[in-house]
Amino acid sequence: MSAVAEIFSQGEELIAGHIADTNAAWLSQQLLQLGLKVSRHTAVGDDLDALAALFTEISGRADCCICTGGLGPTRDDLTSEALSRASGRELLFDPEAYRNIEDYFQSRGRAMPEINRKQALLPQGAERIDNPTGTAPGYSLRLGRCLFICLPGVPAEMQAMFQTQAQARLQREFNLSPDRFITLRCVGLGESAMEQRLQTLHLPPRVQLGFRAAPDEVQAKLRLPRDFPEAGKTELVAQIAALLGDAVYAVDEPPERPGGSLLDAVGDELHRRRASLSLSESLSHGLLAQQCWGRNWLRRADIHGPELAPGDPAAILRAEAENFIRAHPADYALLQRYRLTPETPAPLAGLVLYNALLTGGGFKYAEHRLLGRLPHLQQQAAALTLDLLRRHLRPTVCH
Repeated sequence: MSAVAEIFSQGEELIAGHIADTNAAWLSQQLLQLGLKVSRHTAVGDDLDALAALFTEISGRADCCICTGGLGPTRDDLTSEALSRASGRELLFDPEAYRNIEDYFQSRGRAMPEINRKQALLPQGAERIDNPTGTAPGYSLRLGRCLFICLPGVPAEMQAMFQTQAQARLQREFNLSPDRFITLRCVGLGESAMEQRLQTLHLPPRVQLGFRAAPDEVQAKLRLPRDFPEAGKTELVAQIAALLGDAVYAVDEPPERPGGSLLDAVGDELHRRRASLSLSESLSHGLLAQQCWGRNWLRRADIHGPELAPGDPAAILRAEAENFIRAHPADYALLQRYRLTPETPAPLAGLVLYNALLTGGGFKYAEHRLLGRLPHLQQQAAALTLDLLRRHLRPTVCH
């Protein structure tokens, strides 16, 4: 049974929506990779009673909890005071923590404000976690069944302290057996369509399958126990890839098979073939050119402004592609055009995306009906255009 972990964020700015809680997302990934089961994310504003009550609740239901924020010197930084109240342990002055804070200011040629002394007050029995890049020390403290690890809310400070110190404490404290995570990355297939294709799939016990959607791709995410047989894993991934078909452009399994983008998949294949590409985009309006910039296989990248002219789109794009590749010679010419569907209500946009690929061996063409806000449509258009080339260069992915 995996140890149960929670993530607890303190700060009124989180509750008010002024900033997103990126710390919780990052910590979840780290804890899952270590082998902990993350059960909850909780955020609380600058309320001492609410913070203390939550510390008490978590101490009875979780094996560990990573807390971020509330360790600064100002009146709204309440984490240590709340944990002191919940544990019944007084706050004690830590001379080493104080010296570290003084050194931080001295190294920058500044006088330390007296209020920073507050950051050297840690709950009795806490084990300090030094902060090499900021003023707020962290610490760990056991309360009830739970090991609390309190870290500052500044992401760069929190991440460095977690990776260099807190992670080792978790590994000493718990017998961790991290699960294996495998991601099948797809373009041109939505979540519901992926679920439909996988209806006949029977997952073995203790194996989980979920989905994650982004504007430019959808991921099928497998979670397997560490002791799951290697042969069974290979067979299961191959079965899922076969059901999802040519929508799968990559299979990631860190650290053995690290993640790569759709552009990486296309670029690697172009590099392997020593092939070149000329590109003309419209809807994505330079997004593809920006992504491809600096690649040695890119010969030309143009932005085509107007909508596609009336007429047969395939015939129009074929003629445009032939003219484009004559003007800008390359092994492949990749074109992107669109036509709006004016009945779509604002602020959404509806359109038909047209993609064309001209190669030495022939012409490929694809249409996609899209609906959404413009930034979302631009990301989709860039991915779908690039994916037409990917499907030609590498139509299947073998794990």
